[in-house]
Formats: sequence, C-alpha cells, structure tokens
Amino acid sequence: MKVCVFGDSIAKGVIYDEEKKRYAILKDSIVNMVQERTDIEINNYACFGCTVTKGFNLLEKVEGELKDCEYTFIEFGGNDCDFKWSEVAQNPDINHDCNTPLEVFKEKYKKMIERVWAAGSRPVLITLPPIDSKRFFNWVSKGLNKDNILKFLGDVEHIGRWQSAFNDAVHQLSGLFGLPVLDIRSIFFKQNNFTDYLCEDGIHPNKEGHKLMYTAIAERTNLIPLPV
Repeated sequence: MKVCVFGDSIAKGVIYDEEKKRYAILKDSIVNMVQERTDIEINNYACFGCTVTKGFNLLEKVEGELKDCEYTFIEFGGNDCDFKWSEVAQNPDINHDCNTPLEVFKEKYKKMIERVWAAGSRPVLITLPPIDSKRFFNWVSKGLNKDNILKFLGDVEHIGRWQSAFNDAVHQLSGLFGLPVLDIRSIFFKQNNFTDYLCEDGIHPNKEGHKLMYTAIAERTNLIPLPV
C-alpha cells in the first residue's frame, strides 16, 4: 500500500529537543514508525510551519502522484489558528487575525479534500493534538509583553478554546464528505495527564506522544504491528 501525507510539523515529526534547545526531526516519529514497521510506503509532504493554504499550494505541485496513493492523510490547523504574537504584544487593543481565519480554513480545507478526491486518492482527516495553553502562552510570549498578550486573549485558556474551534472544523468536514477521521486528539485526552506527552512548547507531541499515537493506531488496525 502507498499513502501520501500533507500536514505541518506534527506530521513531519518535529519535536523540541530540550537538551539541544532547538527543534529537531524525531527519528521515531509516528510516520517513520509506520513506514519502518510495515509494508506501507509513505510520501510525506508535511513541513514545519505549514498552513492549509501552503499545503494546498504544495498539493497542486504534486497531485499527479496521488493517483498511486490509496489514501491521502491531511493534518492541518495548528499553524492556521496561531497568531503573530509580536504584533499582538505591540497592540492588543485592535483585532488581530490568526494565520488562517476559521472560515478561510474551512474553505481551503474543503477545496483540498475535493482536489485529493479528484486526483484519485481517498482523503483521511487527522485531528489536532491538544494544546497546553499555559505552557504555550509562556512559550510564545518569551521576550514579549505578556500582559498585553493576555489582555488580547482575555484569559490564557482562550488559546485552547480557540484551537478547539479548528479541531471542530476538521470533524465538520469529515461529516460533510463522509470521510474517516484519525482522531489523535482523543488519544491524548484519555491519558491521566496529556501534557506529559507534549514538548516544552506546549503544542508539539514529544517522543512519548508519537509513541502514544502509534500505539493507539496499531490497536485499531491490523495493518500496523503493536510496538514491542
């Protein structure tokens, strides 16, 4: 079986390396583990910082390859719902759009689904992993005016509520098209403390987070072996 993946840094396998104090590609990411432990061939077009708009533009360049892929996995939203925090910190009293406003996100995602179908592959949507609002707030506000950012947000937990709206949009689109959903979000919430599976930045799954996602998928399909 051959599949394609379009997404952001999570699908790419990016984590924050706390020892080296920088972002790095995880060798044992969920995509790499599936590829190494099965006969599934994966074309991974995910990239760091990718939004659904960038993903759609990339799809246009490589859509000829999708006819050979039985499934195409789509994973976006984390960068789309993010803000330019330095601009927010400078002027919290005006309206600031996120990288991809929610209605634009839905429309772009919808067009991407339609384009994948037209290219001859079956789309599978992937939900967003949960975010640790407090950890993420501390991360993005480093060196910035935290009080101003908090003034814009209203409260720190608004970050999580806002991200949830984009996750809800993914579920809405799956229902609209009758598509399968790989719900990695619920996998995290079933843990006693899901934040243990996130990096220092509060948004990227860490090594244990990728293992968690892999194990959960393996338990739901006979195509992927359970980890030893």
